Amino acid sequence: MSAFRYEAIDRVGKTLRGVLEADSARAGRSQLRTQGLTPLVVELAASRLHGERNQRLALGRKLSQREQAIITRQLASLLVAGLPLDESLSVLSEQAEREYVRELMASIRAEVVGGHSFANALAQHPRDFPEIYRALVAAGEHTGKLGIVLSRLADYIEQSNALKQKILLAFTYPGIVTLIAFGIVTFLLSYVVPQVANVFTSTKQQLPMLTVVMMTLSDFVRHGWWAALAAFAGVVFAIRKVLSQTGPRLAFDRWLLTAPLAGKLVRGYNTVRFASTLGILTAAGVPILRALQAAGETLSNRAMRANIDDAIVRVREGSALSRALNNVKTFPPVLVHLIRSGEATGDVTTMLDRAAEGEARELERRTMFLTSLLEPLLILAMGGVVLVIVLAVMMPIIELNNVVQ
Repeated sequence: MSAFRYEAIDRVGKTLRGVLEADSARAGRSQLRTQGLTPLVVELAASRLHGERNQRLALGRKLSQREQAIITRQLASLLVAGLPLDESLSVLSEQAEREYVRELMASIRAEVVGGHSFANALAQHPRDFPEIYRALVAAGEHTGKLGIVLSRLADYIEQSNALKQKILLAFTYPGIVTLIAFGIVTFLLSYVVPQVANVFTSTKQQLPMLTVVMMTLSDFVRHGWWAALAAFAGVVFAIRKVLSQTGPRLAFDRWLLTAPLAGKLVRGYNTVRFASTLGILTAAGVPILRALQAAGETLSNRAMRANIDDAIVRVREGSALSRALNNVKTFPPVLVHLIRSGEATGDVTTMLDRAAEGEARELERRTMFLTSLLEPLLILAMGGVVLVIVLAVMMPIIELNNVVQ
C-alpha cells in the first residue's frame, strides 16, 4: 500500500484534505466514496511532496531543527515501546501540525512499506535528514537497535540546538544595545541637529569645524540615507557573492581561525560538533571512515573541513585517528590527547564524549567573557558618539554666549 494525498468534498460541501493509504489512486477514490465523500484530487504523497519540495528548496525552507528533534524523540519512544516502524511513521504523520511534515512522514512510510530500508527512505530527503542522521539510522537498522540509536540521536540534536541557543542568547543583549545606539544617533542627527542648525544659520556666525562636520553628516542622514542603504546592500551582496566561491571562502575561513577572539570561538564550536558527532557515530558502530566523513560535514568552517578530508586519507592509509588529527593540526591538543588515550584503552567513544563536554564548557566560558567585554564597550561607544553630537551642538552656543558677554 502507498500513501496518497487527497482533496474531497463532504455531504455539506465542505472541502477536506488529508492523507490515506491505498493500493492505487482508484482504490483511494473508492475508499473516499464509501465514506460519503466526493474525491477531487487523489495523488501519491511522494509526488506531491516532490513538487512542493522543489518550491521549498527555492525558498530555502526545510524541516526545522526543532521539528527534527521532536520527530526523532517521538519515533524513538514509539519504537522502544514495541510499535513497528511503519505504524510509528503513520502516528507521526497523523499528529504532525505542519502539512509539509505530515506529507514528509507519509512519503517516508510509503517507501518503507514498499520495501526500502528506513535509511534509504531518508536518503530521498537529504536536506531534511543529513548524512549523520542517515548513517546512524543505517547503523541502528544493521544492529537491530534502531530505537536506542534514535534515542541517542535525539539527545545529540537537542544538545546541539541548546548550544546554539546559548550562543545566540549570549549575543542578544549586545545586539539590542547596538540597535538602540543606532536609533538614538539617527534621531539626534535627523531631528535634533537640524533644529539647532537652523538657529546657527540665522545668526551667520562662524561655526566650529566639529559643528560643520556634524551638520553635513545630518544632511546626509536626512537626504542621502537611500544611497547609504543601497551601498550597504551592494557591499553585502558582493561579499556573499565572493564567499560563495570555494577559493575565497576557504581563504576567509582560514583567516577566521586565526582572528583574535572570534578564531577561538569558531574553532571551539566546530570542535564540539566534531567530537560529539564522531562519538555518537562510533558508539552506534558506524565504520570510522564513514563516521569521519559524516562528522566532517557538520563543520561550518571550510578550512577545518578540508583538514578532516586530509585526515580521512591518512586513516584510510593505516594511520591512527589521533595521529591523523595531530598531523592536520585543526583541533585543540586536548582532543587529540583524549583520542590517543581512548585508542590505548579501547574506549574512544567515551573520550570523544568527554572532549565534547569539556570543549562545550570552555566555549560557553569564552562566549560569556566576550559578551561581558562587549557590553561596556558598546555602552562607552554609544556614550562617546552622543557626547560628540552634544559638543557639536553646544560649542556654537557657548561661543555665542561669550560674544554677547
